Amino acid sequence: MQKKIIDFTNLLRKSGLRVSVAEAIDAFQALDELSIGDKEVFQDALRATMIKRAEDIPTFDQLFDLYWSAFYDSLRESFEQAAAEAGQGDGEGEIDLDQLMQAIQQGLEGMEGNLDLSELAKALLTQDLDQLEQMIRQAAEGAGTERIENMLQLGFFTRRTMEQLDAEGAGQELRDLAQQLRESGMDDAQVDALLDMIDKFLEALRKSVRNYTERELQQQNFDYMEKFRRESLLEKSFYNLTEDEIARMREVVARLAQRIKNVLSIRRRRLKRGKLDLHTMLRRNMAHGGVPFERVFKERRKDRPKLVILCDVSSSVANVSRFMLQFVYSLQECFTKIRTFVFVSELGEVTQVFRDEDINQGIEKALDGGDVINVYTRSNFGYAFHHFWKNYLSAIDNKTTVLILGDARNNYNDARAWCLRDIHNKAKNVVWLNPESPSAWGFGDSVMDKYLSHVDVAEECRNLRQLNKVVDRLIL
Repeated sequence: MQKKIIDFTNLLRKSGLRVSVAEAIDAFQALDELSIGDKEVFQDALRATMIKRAEDIPTFDQLFDLYWSAFYDSLRESFEQAAAEAGQGDGEGEIDLDQLMQAIQQGLEGMEGNLDLSELAKALLTQDLDQLEQMIRQAAEGAGTERIENMLQLGFFTRRTMEQLDAEGAGQELRDLAQQLRESGMDDAQVDALLDMIDKFLEALRKSVRNYTERELQQQNFDYMEKFRRESLLEKSFYNLTEDEIARMREVVARLAQRIKNVLSIRRRRLKRGKLDLHTMLRRNMAHGGVPFERVFKERRKDRPKLVILCDVSSSVANVSRFMLQFVYSLQECFTKIRTFVFVSELGEVTQVFRDEDINQGIEKALDGGDVINVYTRSNFGYAFHHFWKNYLSAIDNKTTVLILGDARNNYNDARAWCLRDIHNKAKNVVWLNPESPSAWGFGDSVMDKYLSHVDVAEECRNLRQLNKVVDRLIL
């Protein structure tokens, strides 16, 4: 059982769920206190010890069904059907399987000294489903079924697993046993019924092996399809996301943010150590005859930037704003300080909202606006920039990165580009993310062309991959 728990833990990790060694140990300890015969209790115990986030529960439940309950249930159904078909006989009357098994047992007792059946043959004859399941899993592992990649390989890996089981040899052993029972005096009708049952059980075994191979393919494809869906979301335009995709996008954003934090942690450790300071090291080791017993490294520290976010939350860019804010606030330890302002026409600060609320609730509150700003008005970038220039320009210094997100659609109002110019003059740099294609900048009511001379970086940002690229550049 412990090996199966470990294999299941590895499957969860392979499918993107984070399960630590400590949590796997917790699962072992929980199962020591609970009955594993109750499927629901067993599943609840594993879920409670291994899963940390609510969004991982559906994935866990699907993988649990694939790995645990589904295969054993199908194995039992296959052998129950085989036994029922064997009991129907050849049309001359049904066979009582209980009587048949008693007759087999009596015959075996009379020839016990000559009986030498393999483990598979014994398990088939006695319908020991627990033993059969274990043997199928071991044979499939020996056949390399975990390497299956597509439907065309189902037949190949099914045959290899049957060969690992030596199903043909076990079948021949059971047929030889039937002949020995015939020779020892068992009734011909019973022997014929036994031979028919053997054929039915071997076919049930083959179906079960194929079923296991199909489930292994589903497990492999589950990981592949999850990766494919995540990659698809990275490329999909924020404008075209469905409600379900918006929910799944939160998880993708969280994964990307965690990846950046991991990379940043490694880089910072390397930067902190720095390169060897050869001159200082030689001077410090003069007492050792110049032998460098004491190593000295140059200290290299990269200051964390301050970040001021000006975020357009009008309906046309709401999804871009949602995921950009989630991305940035998931990485807030990478910045000295973050101040966030949202605007459509009016501008309001929502920094405190993110301090007081959960990240997702804070984002929804910021996008809804409420008593912060009126989100149901028409966009006016010039008015918003002037409000910031008038009331918050002191928040900008030469260590501040200003990140602006918006489509610069100004509804033919005054752009007031000079406000952005003054912000740019005080800031370390200004980065503008625009969800529209650069080919549309400056056309119609877009005033992006008037702002370009006052920003250091202007990037198209209409999907998560582009957003990841920009944020990556900011902090790494």
